[in-house]
Amino acid sequence: MFITRHNNPYELKGELPTVGEKAPHFSLECIHGEIKTPESFAGRVSLISVVPDINTRVCDIQTKAFHKKIKEHPSIQLVTISKNNKEEFKNWCSANDVAMEMLCDVDFTFGEAYGIYVPELSVDQRSIFVLDQNGTIVYQEIVQEMTDEPNYDEAIRVALTHL
Repeated sequence: MFITRHNNPYELKGELPTVGEKAPHFSLECIHGEIKTPESFAGRVSLISVVPDINTRVCDIQTKAFHKKIKEHPSIQLVTISKNNKEEFKNWCSANDVAMEMLCDVDFTFGEAYGIYVPELSVDQRSIFVLDQNGTIVYQEIVQEMTDEPNYDEAIRVALTHL
């Protein structure tokens, strides 16, 4: 699959999972040092928001937007994943006065497992995955143009239908 960044094409590495199948395994460190896997979120509907780099404009906008919208629906678990390390995530959370689940994909194992790693740019492509309480993917959006925002309302709508 190809995506674009400023209209330049880039190929994604890995195999994109299919809606209706179990979420591929991942094992990522959160900002508190704990290792999180899909099983860490079992029993809750999870909205996984993937951003290329938390310290860029659109990623900042996306993360703030989902944080604000999900606060209205506390039964949905919001998870943000990016290439950023714990320190970068902690600094971002502190600067924005938010506490949220942020996972570090510094070696791009999540990106490859979910088919969204962009090797030429060393980032994961902007994307959204919604998992039901059993860890099945019920929604995914791979944003075609990296600098565009995702469809926030549709992702949340689908998450709400699976509560």
